[in-house]
Amino acid sequence: MAEFERSGLRPAANSRLENLRNLAPAERLDRVAKATALSDDEKRVFAGGGLPLALANGMIENVIGTFELPIGVATNFTVNGRDYLIPMAVEEPSVVAAASYMARIVRGCGGFHTSSTGPIMRAQVQVLQLSDPHGARARVLRERDAIIAAANARDKVLISLGGGCRDIEVHVFDKTAVGPMIAVHLLVDVRDAMGANTVNTMAETVAPMIEAITGGIVRLRILSNYADLRLARAMVSIAPQALKTKEYDGDRIASGIVEACAFAIVDPYRAATHNKGIMNGIDPVVVATGNDWRAIEAGAHVWATRSGRYTSLTQWEIDAKGNLVGTIEMPMALGLVGGATKTHPAARAALKILGVGSAQELAEVTVAVGLAQNMAALRALASEGIQKGHMALHARNIAIVAGASGDEIEKVAAALAANHDVRVDRAKELLDQMRGGA
Repeated sequence: MAEFERSGLRPAANSRLENLRNLAPAERLDRVAKATALSDDEKRVFAGGGLPLALANGMIENVIGTFELPIGVATNFTVNGRDYLIPMAVEEPSVVAAASYMARIVRGCGGFHTSSTGPIMRAQVQVLQLSDPHGARARVLRERDAIIAAANARDKVLISLGGGCRDIEVHVFDKTAVGPMIAVHLLVDVRDAMGANTVNTMAETVAPMIEAITGGIVRLRILSNYADLRLARAMVSIAPQALKTKEYDGDRIASGIVEACAFAIVDPYRAATHNKGIMNGIDPVVVATGNDWRAIEAGAHVWATRSGRYTSLTQWEIDAKGNLVGTIEMPMALGLVGGATKTHPAARAALKILGVGSAQELAEVTVAVGLAQNMAALRALASEGIQKGHMALHARNIAIVAGASGDEIEKVAAALAANHDVRVDRAKELLDQMRGGA
C-alpha cells in the first residue's frame, strides 16, 4: 500500500455527512466548506460563474463563454483508513448518489484499499527510413545513458523534485505501410504532473541525437496516453449481509454481481457498458480536478484490450470466507500541478476538498470511486434492475423539461417516481394539475 507524505495537509474530513441530500445547495456547500476549510472565495467558485471569462480566454482559443456542469460531492468514502469527500462534475443523475451509497456499504466493511505504481509516463520518438531497424535498436540501446542524460538536462526542476527520465525502450516494427521503423520510448518519472508537456519536450530534445545514432529520420516526438507503467489499483471486501435488500439476501446479490462481471469479462458488448459505468465514477473526479479526462478514457480502453480483446476493467469474486471481493487496476495519469489543475479556480477548490497530497494519492482515490460506481451498477443489475433507482433520480430532469420550477420540480419528480412512470408527457399532466389546469 502506498504511503504518502501528508505534512501540511488539513486533517482528513469526516466523509460521513449525514442528510446532505436533504439540504439546499447553499446549505450543502456550507457543510462541505466547514468540513474542508474552504475560504469564502473558494466557496464562491461553486456558486456559478466560477471560471472568469478573462481566464477562460487564456486557456483555449476562440472563447465565446463558459459551459457549466453540476458539481456534487460524494460522501462516505474511506480509502486506506482515511476519509475523503469526493468532488464530482457530471451531468448524469444517480452517479453521485450511487457512489455515495456504495461507499457507505464499503465503509462498514473496512473501506477501500489501494496501491499504485510510480508516475512513469512514456514519450515516443518515431524513426523512419531505416534499412536495419534491429541494428538501429542496438545502437540506440548502446547509447542509453547518453540519451537519458540529454533528456534530463532539459528539465532541471523535475530532476530537483526527484523525477526525470529513468530508462528507454526501443520497439521495432519491421513492416509498416511506410517501411521499417522503430519507436524509442523515454520512460519518465513526472512526479505530481500529468506529464504531457514534460515528456514531449524531452522527446524533442533527444530527437537529433537519435537521428545521428540510427542514421534514420525522426518524425513524431510525443507522449503516449497509454500509461501502462502508471497504474492505480483499488480493492474492496464486503460481507454478504452488507448487500442485502428487502427483496434479496446478501448472498444472492453477491453471486449476481459476480455473474454480471463474468458476462462483461467474456463479452465486449457488455464490457463496453460495464466499463462506461466505471468511468461514470472516474471521469467526474478527473473533470472536477481539472485533469484530462480524454487521456484517462483513452488509456482505460486500451488497457481493457491488452489481452487481445476488449474486456472488463474490474474483477468480482467470492473469497474462501464467502465475502464479495472487487478489484480494479488501470492506467491513471493524473496531476496536481500544471494545466487547469492550477488555472481553474473550481479545480483548485475541488482539490482542496479532496485533500490529497500527491498525484498518486489522487489516482488511487479516483479508481476507488470507479470501483464504487461499478459496484453500484452491478448491485442494481443483480437485484431490482438498473432503471428503478436511476429513473427515480432522472425524474427531476424530466420535471424540468416539462416546465417545472422551484418547489414544483420535487413534487412532480416524486409523483413520477412513485408511479414508475417517468415521461415528459406525464410530467406535463401532473404539472398542469398542480397549477389548477383542466
